[in-house]
Amino acid sequence: MANRINVNAEELKDRLVAINRVVKVTKGGRTFTFAAIVVVGDGKGVIGYGLGKAGEVTAAIAKGVEAAKKNLVKVPVIKGTVPHEQAARFGGAEVLILPASEGTGVVAGGAMRAVLESVGVKDVLAKSKGSSNPHNLVKATILALSEMRDARTVAQQRGVSLEKVFRG
Repeated sequence: MANRINVNAEELKDRLVAINRVVKVTKGGRTFTFAAIVVVGDGKGVIGYGLGKAGEVTAAIAKGVEAAKKNLVKVPVIKGTVPHEQAARFGGAEVLILPASEGTGVVAGGAMRAVLESVGVKDVLAKSKGSSNPHNLVKATILALSEMRDARTVAQQRGVSLEKVFRG
């Protein structure tokens, strides 16, 4: 994820993916804390995630949003879908993201859906294999999206024209 960027904070919308209640048992009793994983995106190809931990849910979410704003990446979104098929793995979570035709919608579950909708993808097919841990699913999905390249970027990196990229 070397393509980090800065975006105006007013454009970013946050979305809560998961909240986990953590209990620490001490001599004095039980202490409850909350861990929240949050995704922020502008709906135009910018996405970031963050983890916030606090004694209250609202404080954990706020910390997660602040962490997510520091961890933004740019993703190519072409005509409401992804440019090509991409798979990625993070920990035990493995994801597969496929482009879809217009009108398909976001066919993805849980944590992947939150990431894909926040980045601004309207039509996509996605499958998660392996672990269903939301933390690893969010990280694997963002990793897969950040590895994607559009045709213009490929042509620029290779030093050839767009026609040569498509025609070979």
